[in-house]
Amino acid sequence: MIVTTRKMLSRKMVAAGALIIASTLWGGLHQAWAQEPDSSPKAAEQKTQKPPELWEAYRLDFSISELEDGKRINTRQYSMNLNENDSNDLKIGSRVPVEGKQGEVQYIDVGTNIDARTQTRNGQMKLFVHAEMSNFAIPEQAQGHDPRPVIRQLKIGGSTVVVPGKPMVLGVVDDPNSKRQFQIEVTVTKLR
Repeated sequence: MIVTTRKMLSRKMVAAGALIIASTLWGGLHQAWAQEPDSSPKAAEQKTQKPPELWEAYRLDFSISELEDGKRINTRQYSMNLNENDSNDLKIGSRVPVEGKQGEVQYIDVGTNIDARTQTRNGQMKLFVHAEMSNFAIPEQAQGHDPRPVIRQLKIGGSTVVVPGKPMVLGVVDDPNSKRQFQIEVTVTKLR
């Protein structure tokens, strides 16, 4: 009986050793297979794809000029950075309290707002701009002696194809209450 037990123990040890060796070999083969390059069509397609393109960055320099009888009398400069196929906005001004109904105060925005968005396709850049400028009308333009402020408001919006590095006039508007004219110009500069 001792001989039979020893034989059984010996067989169990040989079986366990064989199992350990087999699992070690299987793990090694499995790793080797995992490291082999994938020859599937999807893997071949991924290898032939171009690396992802980097985003292009631009600076937009806006110039809003006020002209009277063809002479420039005032110019304001605004700039923003913008990634291609992205949008951005710029807002500067004041919130002015205005009395509405008796005892109620409302606030209106007075100043400059510029929203810009770019879109590039086939090496061309399209620029979308919405610019809004508002300020207080000069006293002779205000009608009567109403204590509420009179706000002058100008809006220019649209889209055009631009060439980086070249200034472009986006729009020109006449002030209906004076001989003044307002012009908005943009220069797009590629940053990288």
